[in-house]
Amino acid sequence: MKSRLEKVKELQDRTKRFAVAIVQFCSRLPQTGATGVAANYRADCRARSAADFISKISIVAEEPDETLFWLELLVDADIIESRLTLELSAECHELLKIFSASLATAKANR
Repeated sequence: MKSRLEKVKELQDRTKRFAVAIVQFCSRLPQTGATGVAANYRADCRARSAADFISKISIVAEEPDETLFWLELLVDADIIESRLTLELSAECHELLKIFSASLATAKANR
């Protein structure tokens, strides 16, 4: 069984890989909201209290949904084909589930 530290490091690495994939995917665009997932998760890992963790993980949980919006917008605007967003969208959904569950658990345990 993985330790808490190993799990945290695994999610840090996963969110960073996700951010890199989004940046590469949107390299011709001036900005991308997806990097907020990794940046905000890093901040969450430094929470000083349960209340601070809940506050920060709430922000983290919103980021993948915002990224989904931007991916959908790119498809709807005919900037990119939807088939090219399938893996990134799937990862957004997975990260959203992980962070939403973490938020629910933190709220239940406070």
